[in-house]
Amino acid sequence: MEEMEEELKCPVCGSFYREPIILPCSHNLCQACARNILVQTPESESPQSRRASGSAVSDYDYLDLDKMSLYSEADSGYGSYGGFASAPTTPCQKSPNGVRVFPPTAPPPPAALAPPPRNACLTCPQCHRSLVLDERGLRGFPRNRLLEGVIDRYQQGRAAALRCQLCEKAPKEAAVMCEQCDVFYCDPCRLRCHPPRGPLAKHRLVPPAQGRVSRRLSPRKISTCTDHELENHSMYCVQCKSPVCYQCLEEGKHSSHEVKALGAMWKLHKSQLSQALNGLSDRAKEAKEFLVQLRNMVQQIQENSVEFEACLVAQCDALIDALNRRKAQLLSRVNKEHEHKLKVVRDQISHCTVKLRQTTGLMEYCLEVIKENDPSGFLQISDALIRRVHLTEDQWGKGTLTPRMTTDFDLNLDNAPLLQSIHQLDFVQMKVPAPPILQLEECCTHNNSATLSWKQPPLSTVQVEGYILELDDGNGGQFREVYVGKETMCTVDGLHYNSTYSARVKAFNKTGVSPYSKTLVLQTSEDTQSEEQTLPFPVPLERSQLRRMSPFSSTLNLQPSFPGRSYFELRSSAHQLSLHSSLQSLNSAGCNFDIQGTPYSQLVDIKKMVAVAWFSFDPASAHADIIFSNDNLTVTCNSYDDRVVLGKTGFSKGLHYWELSIDRYDNHPDPAFGVARIDVLKDAMLGKDDKAWAMYVDNNRSWFMHNNSHTNRTEGGITKGATVGVLLDLTRRTLTFSINEDQQGPVAFENLEGLFFPAVSLNRNVQVTLHTGLPVPEFYTSRSTMP
Repeated sequence: MEEMEEELKCPVCGSFYREPIILPCSHNLCQACARNILVQTPESESPQSRRASGSAVSDYDYLDLDKMSLYSEADSGYGSYGGFASAPTTPCQKSPNGVRVFPPTAPPPPAALAPPPRNACLTCPQCHRSLVLDERGLRGFPRNRLLEGVIDRYQQGRAAALRCQLCEKAPKEAAVMCEQCDVFYCDPCRLRCHPPRGPLAKHRLVPPAQGRVSRRLSPRKISTCTDHELENHSMYCVQCKSPVCYQCLEEGKHSSHEVKALGAMWKLHKSQLSQALNGLSDRAKEAKEFLVQLRNMVQQIQENSVEFEACLVAQCDALIDALNRRKAQLLSRVNKEHEHKLKVVRDQISHCTVKLRQTTGLMEYCLEVIKENDPSGFLQISDALIRRVHLTEDQWGKGTLTPRMTTDFDLNLDNAPLLQSIHQLDFVQMKVPAPPILQLEECCTHNNSATLSWKQPPLSTVQVEGYILELDDGNGGQFREVYVGKETMCTVDGLHYNSTYSARVKAFNKTGVSPYSKTLVLQTSEDTQSEEQTLPFPVPLERSQLRRMSPFSSTLNLQPSFPGRSYFELRSSAHQLSLHSSLQSLNSAGCNFDIQGTPYSQLVDIKKMVAVAWFSFDPASAHADIIFSNDNLTVTCNSYDDRVVLGKTGFSKGLHYWELSIDRYDNHPDPAFGVARIDVLKDAMLGKDDKAWAMYVDNNRSWFMHNNSHTNRTEGGITKGATVGVLLDLTRRTLTFSINEDQQGPVAFENLEGLFFPAVSLNRNVQVTLHTGLPVPEFYTSRSTMP
């Protein structure tokens, strides 16, 4: 490119073209240079006028004219055209590349001496062809933008320093170039990657500028062996992964290596590279689509931002309007107070003025009477005047001269709560959660149980309060709830063997419920044995160990199950039995077994052992005054008013029993125990609204209460150390209470349906501890009908 630098320079100024224009003769000039060499000629002397007058003068004649006037006797260079008698001789200047050009045209003479109209002529400095400009002037010549771009690229390439091609971060300026490697090196990279020893010692290193020129000028060479310069590469060493020559195979280190034909390996590697590029192209396509998605997200974010800002401004304006209305109301009260004070003071002023006028008149009259010289006349009226004076004086008694109204306003605006609310004004999530995602890699089936796992979408920021898992009946029937809770994994047991179940999950919060996740289809294992309603096995006299396998799994018999249901393994020393019981077997009658050759002396009803659930109190849904301890199993309150706390687990099916022990009981309060909906009132006694079913009790008696209706007063109360039991039978839809393991009153409530949470209301004089995972009490099982 250095050789073509002169082709990029203007023949007039000798510099690179600036705003070049193309002349009709196909040569180029800088626009400023063309303006400098313009010559003004009279209209009668222009080539066009001569052609019009019949003078046969061609462009070549004008070329001869120019040549004739090229040098004058004074060697003035270009002069005016020889045939233009009216054109004075004009001295010229010499451009850097030897071309003589005219200086700018002299300023025009005064109007009185103005010559006749002249035409502008331009002579190309390279071919000397004369050109007459029309009324557009230089604007009639097109701009050579292609040449401008070439010059810009050339200047950028010349200005950019050659950089090392092996520097990892910031490339340094290249110091040498290897002609054989065709790579530019800085000094550190040359010493590290191209040491002057071995085969590399024969490579020729040249300066970077010379290397760039030789890289362009030298034709492409056939690759030769680095060890044998006269041999071309003809084979490919598979072990060394490099091309080799025949001499390397016969004499060199590659003689024992596996080699393949160079052309075949060339095609193979090309194919591999093409395949890799196809994969990379797919990634690039995905990246482009992803960028389109991100750009769409940018637009959507901007639109949502405008909409949200408008909503925020409207909400703040509504607050300001409400504040202004309240301000007007408060100002009205201030004005009323102001008018009242003025009225009282003005009334007192008027009253005091009248009395003062009367007093003054009495005083003046008395003074005139005192001047009377007739004793008999004076004594006739003196007694009456004395009484009147005393009466008037008494009227000015205590309080008469005291203001009835103060000047201060007894109004004090309490704006602290409002300021605190304004400072606490913030954004809250008011959207329903996104649909959960089932984690297929963690979902599985085993025998007749299924384990499902899910999670929230990665970019979801909406708070989730819990999840609802649903399964169908294995025959494509309706979906039913099997789990409601905060955990993201659930084991469902008691399914039919060799059946296909569909599962789905959704999330919920205070705003609402999310859409369902994608439906997952699960297949249970095949079983050659028939499914039994009861599981006959002996249980030892001592209490068997119940081990909780999954704290948030669910037990299911094709019906909705309560959240948090656990499944267990029951083990004995003689043999091991795994119990996976369905709701139907849980609620079935006790079983009778023939015991032969077993060390057991007693049979225990299965229902007593497995119809249990573990849970604790829920701090998240409790009133703020509730105090928790003992891993959320013990609660009390710091308020004298009743406050409600719920259990973490809700029940919709099955038989469930739990107890609460009274740890502290002072001053005869009325704690309440029972069940409630999730949205029960938290700042009133349990049972005051229609969302709770409870028994409240003191130290002498108890009552049942629902929707503030008190029923079934029963003798017998609680003291410190007493135990209150709650038995929820959703199979029979009843709720029963007990105190110290004895049933308290009749069945408290019937026809219960829906989802119920264990609940307690208490104040600061009561402390209770929750006990769960208990068998059904004797008073209930004794009255159950056995088959």
